[in-house]
Amino acid sequence: MHTSLELLAPAKNAEQGKAAINHGADAVYIGAPSFGARAAVGNSIEDIDNLVRYAHLFGSKVFATVNTLLFDNELEEAEKMIWSLYNAGVDALIVQDMGLLEMNLPPIELHASTQTHNIDPRRVKFLEQVGFKRIILARETSLEQMKTLRQQTDADLEAFVQGALCVCYSGQCYMSQYLNRRSGNRGACSQSCRSAYDLVNAAGKMLHHNEHLLSLKDFSAVQHIESMIAAGITSFKIEGRLKDISYVKNVTAYYRQLLDGIINRSHGGLQASSSGKTRIFFTPDLERTFNRSFTDYFLVKRQSMASHATQKSLGKKIGTVLSSHGNQLTLNTKETLTAGDGLCYLNQDNKLEGFLVNHVDGNRISANKTLEIRPETVIWRNNDYAFEKTLQGNTAERKVAVSMRVAETERGIALSLSDDDGFTSTTTIECEKNEARDPDKAKETITKQLSKLGSTIFEIKDLTINIDKIPFVQASILNELRRNAAEQHQQERVNHFHPKDKPLTPNDIPYHEKCLDYRANIINDKAEAFYLRHHAACSERGLEATGDYSGKALMTCKYCLRYELGQCLMNKINKQVAADYQGDLFLVNNGRRFRLQFNCKECEMQIIVD
Repeated sequence: MHTSLELLAPAKNAEQGKAAINHGADAVYIGAPSFGARAAVGNSIEDIDNLVRYAHLFGSKVFATVNTLLFDNELEEAEKMIWSLYNAGVDALIVQDMGLLEMNLPPIELHASTQTHNIDPRRVKFLEQVGFKRIILARETSLEQMKTLRQQTDADLEAFVQGALCVCYSGQCYMSQYLNRRSGNRGACSQSCRSAYDLVNAAGKMLHHNEHLLSLKDFSAVQHIESMIAAGITSFKIEGRLKDISYVKNVTAYYRQLLDGIINRSHGGLQASSSGKTRIFFTPDLERTFNRSFTDYFLVKRQSMASHATQKSLGKKIGTVLSSHGNQLTLNTKETLTAGDGLCYLNQDNKLEGFLVNHVDGNRISANKTLEIRPETVIWRNNDYAFEKTLQGNTAERKVAVSMRVAETERGIALSLSDDDGFTSTTTIECEKNEARDPDKAKETITKQLSKLGSTIFEIKDLTINIDKIPFVQASILNELRRNAAEQHQQERVNHFHPKDKPLTPNDIPYHEKCLDYRANIINDKAEAFYLRHHAACSERGLEATGDYSGKALMTCKYCLRYELGQCLMNKINKQVAADYQGDLFLVNNGRRFRLQFNCKECEMQIIVD
């Protein structure tokens, strides 16, 4: 029995979605016209429809994000939009607000957004029981927890493998809403975790000044994909709906090649969830596009995972400084540098500085400004001019192999196409069928003209001419037959891959909690009704509705600042040093102070309005 693996890529727009598919994505996720968790990247129904048709040519899927919390006056508009998405052929909706399950939804597959905080086995099982076909796991989920969750549910499990990390459990972050009235749960996060903070203790002592104490490195599960497969993950998600097309091409291509290698080694046990052969025309490199350096987060064990010096992209480490004078720099590097490259380094104050390369002579470069960099300083390249130029060109193609069979009809000839997915189509054309004077040449002409599939998604696998007496057929007629046959076979594939699902059947399966507070993110009547039907009462609506932040946890994080700074109270540490960290700790930003509360038993940290 085969296990299908899905590479799921981000799409800021239809163009990027098609690029992701060309570079090997088995599915893409894209922002709906509104109510998506990235409010800045909504897309029209027409563009989504166009992307769906292209994706379905390869059996790839399109998921639309409708994963924000909704107010009562938005529900009717959301329902109409969802029907439009369904009619456009979207394969699934990514959902956060449970109020949607109380509405008249089309028979479309539902995926529980990571913003529904999916790490508790009881929560995951409940979501499956109420109708979700897929659960998108919390980024903090470990391999061991993945195995446990796989045993608790029959739903598909999707996990992130690459991209930016939220420092807070998704769906449980209210910092942006508190500071700027921009709710992350409504698609308008202001990325407060990327800001610089002071860390002070109860005595007012400054422990760290103006550092990005909550800014995490980017996530990469490259070393753990086979372990994730063994744990039961079948969808591997790349983060990045705000990233540019170069990022999408590079990262998708990298993971396509990685998964293909694993699939090939499985000897038939694993397969891609879509079809077609992807050919990559460059060498993907995760470090050569946007990244803050990498962490595998909590997949295996707790580790250092933050980037306190900067929240910006570092790119790829290329070497160290040998000498620096004026705007001249000599590097110890094996990388080939190019005029136009952007390089960066951490200065003596541990702050990120950058410059552009104007001229290159071996390992000696001229910068666009005067530099004062000490020898041995590490240099990164965060803008790779040559690589970016490559990614702007034709970097991949995806083709479906077809077998062609030519046969005779009463009034002309027929061309049948069949592919490895089992689809067949037959197209006929009327034409004169005078027996060729030179059958071999006529056969060669037929083969040559029908094989010209370069402008289509198809490539020829083999061609058979099942005609006893080879006729002479004009090249123009053969070209028309080929074009019509390709169009008909494309439509055959699109029609087959149109999503089909059963309507939701409401039930009253009890939720595992009986009294829900603001963390349940209930801000509309239908969401409250949903939980009441499942025997859970709402004691307090979400903060987007109440604005009552007093004493509330604005963030709940698996990331712990004490641990990150080497001051974990559960470890044996130097008591004199640790004394400054043993009492209350506070983050301060622009005069606003937040208390850090540590739950050492659960190994969690909360950030609370002070």
